[in-house]
Amino acid sequence: MAVETPRRVRAASVAEVEAAGRLVVALEGNTVCLIAENGEVHAVDNRCPHMGFPLHRGSVEDGIITCHWHHARFDLCSGGTLDQWADDLRCFPVEVEGDDVFVDLTPPEDPVGHQRQRLYDGLRHDIPLVLAKSTVALVDHDPRCVQAFCAGLEFGALRRGGGWFRGLTTLTCLMNLAPRVDVNERAAALYHGIADVAADSAGELPRFPLDPLSGLVSAGPVRLGRWFRQCIEVRDAEGAERVLVSAVRAGASTEDLADVLFTAATDHRYLDGGHTLDFVNKACEALDTAGWHRAEGVLTALPPQLAFAERMEEASAWRYPADLVALLEDAFERLPTPAPTGEWGGRNELVDVVLTSEEASEIVEAVLVALHEGAGAVEVASAVSFAAATRIARFPTSNEFQDWDTALHTFSFANAVEQGLRRLPSRALLRGALDAAISVHLDRFLNVPAARLPVADEGADPDALLAELPVLLDRQQAVEEAGQLVASYLGAGGDPDRLVAALVGCLLREDRNFHTIQCVEAGVHQHELLRGTGEEGLPLIAAARYLAAHAPTPRSQHQTYDIARRLHRGERVYEEEPAPPEGEPG
Repeated sequence: MAVETPRRVRAASVAEVEAAGRLVVALEGNTVCLIAENGEVHAVDNRCPHMGFPLHRGSVEDGIITCHWHHARFDLCSGGTLDQWADDLRCFPVEVEGDDVFVDLTPPEDPVGHQRQRLYDGLRHDIPLVLAKSTVALVDHDPRCVQAFCAGLEFGALRRGGGWFRGLTTLTCLMNLAPRVDVNERAAALYHGIADVAADSAGELPRFPLDPLSGLVSAGPVRLGRWFRQCIEVRDAEGAERVLVSAVRAGASTEDLADVLFTAATDHRYLDGGHTLDFVNKACEALDTAGWHRAEGVLTALPPQLAFAERMEEASAWRYPADLVALLEDAFERLPTPAPTGEWGGRNELVDVVLTSEEASEIVEAVLVALHEGAGAVEVASAVSFAAATRIARFPTSNEFQDWDTALHTFSFANAVEQGLRRLPSRALLRGALDAAISVHLDRFLNVPAARLPVADEGADPDALLAELPVLLDRQQAVEEAGQLVASYLGAGGDPDRLVAALVGCLLREDRNFHTIQCVEAGVHQHELLRGTGEEGLPLIAAARYLAAHAPTPRSQHQTYDIARRLHRGERVYEEEPAPPEGEPG
């Protein structure tokens, strides 16, 4: 590695520093504070590494310099901080020759490595501003965001004792959405996701990875899959993890791994209100981005969720007054081995039956008939996803507010089933499409009376509508207006990509809400899958209405991110007189 030549610059005279006590000088773009202490001259960056407050306004006592804004403390000689939420202060080597003070301005080594370490510090200690600053810096270095994403993914998968949960799902959702926003806003998406990983892991016992079983290379993926499912069946998360590690070490393919996880997630009905299968899908999507060579560390976070999730066989809503579980188990025996897609023209009829039938048995039969008439697994799952999105698009605000979440759980589950079937069109996972259809059926009273779908104003100005969106979401409960805006924008020929970017941008203004992030991400995904069909607007209408119902928030997280971004740009977040001219003492 090449060693950079020292950039040695005269800063001031010893007499000037001693007379001032603290002397601020501008040196080649650096604002340096020279401090006379116990007969020595020290040089430090005058910007406090916490929030940029000028350290010449701080105090020095017993070799510690203290910033008076938030009382961050630093060793004057090394710059080491006593406070994790700050950062080490940059100290410049000083040489005194006669009466002249020279400062070495050589840039610090490996600034990107330092930011990776700071990201880890922020994750361990759940420090939002540290996470925001390091994320901004890392995304600036890697605009694809993969480096920061992988750091958050690995930390959450290995640190949270309870396994995969909200934080990692939020992170993966926002990583999926990041390419849809302006490059300057991608760091905001990653910051929200990484900060939720830290918050979700805080206070949790760490997870200690288990070793594989020995001598299993010859067991094969089919047998290992059976063992994994048996462990999940009896809620043995540790046994399931050891089998899963063994499968990875034995060289199981990505398809084999996904198959056993999705199958286990559909061996029981609608696990944990739909969250469990969504988590499995998000773990697979995370590995698509981070690389499947990380499968062992990531997928082994799933067994606790699979083993300990509530099974709808245990819930009265699925057992009484109609035994929906028995109905579904009978239907599973009649499921054909599905093709991914097929020749089928009954989508509209199936969506209508799922949405309007008062009898669950009619819905189950409609799905089975569609499959036997040539519908592919993905086509059936897509129809059910569309029906689930319709529940949100037609959700009346006369419902109790928490009922938004009920409709959202069905939509995110249906979307996850569809994405899983697009990855792996298995007969076992197809059970999830029937579960999703039944969940849409159980939510039917959330559309009584159903809100009207907005009628597009095709003469509207798309640019004006796009400018109106953030203003609209500054108001509480602008649900109908948000849906109307989306319909009119698309009806007037507006660019769908710009609308998606605007919706995600508005989402990133708000304080993190797990379900809202899920809804917007699933809505965007469904919208993109349906482009050109005439149905692509409805998922975005649903996402916009859900976002409007949950906005505005205090937006404190966006403020933290904005501070980090301004500091990274070198802006001041306080008022101060300008620095002195280059090379002149202040």
